[in-house]
Amino acid sequence: MVTEELGTTALEEELRRLAGSVPDPELPVLTLDELGVLRGLQILGPGRVEVELTPTYTGCPAIESMSADIQRVLHEHGIPEVAVRTVLSPPWTTDAISTEGRRKLEEFGIAPPRPGGGPGPSSGPVMVELTVRCPHCGSTDTTLLSRFSSTACKALRRCESCREPFDHFKEL
Repeated sequence: MVTEELGTTALEEELRRLAGSVPDPELPVLTLDELGVLRGLQILGPGRVEVELTPTYTGCPAIESMSADIQRVLHEHGIPEVAVRTVLSPPWTTDAISTEGRRKLEEFGIAPPRPGGGPGPSSGPVMVELTVRCPHCGSTDTTLLSRFSSTACKALRRCESCREPFDHFKEL
């Protein structure tokens, strides 16, 4: 159980760590912290916390599940009142995925997005066609099969070397 004996900063850090450890409902190999959708956590008062989440895209159906999972985890650790607020600005980009998150995606068989590939003030437009490395054999000889895969944030590709299909987490 998290106790009030910790200082406010230490308590916020511990609660943020707990909230960030929640697995993503669509990519359970990643935590919300590794995915970069956990934007903030503030203690509003004794036993009252507000968590800020940014979905990977507007209208993402997983945001409700993420919110419920965060509330459950924090309730289990002694926080009775947990509000989860959706924050759309600034928008989430694939640049928010941590290095560890990118490693886990590739290990799971999903080609991770390129670092710095998301839109932003210095990155310019997102490339529609790019070289994507196969997470199975490492070849860059891959073909786009569908711009959308099991979720809107992934594309379906096939490696021409090992012939295996795989998801590619699109740069956003």
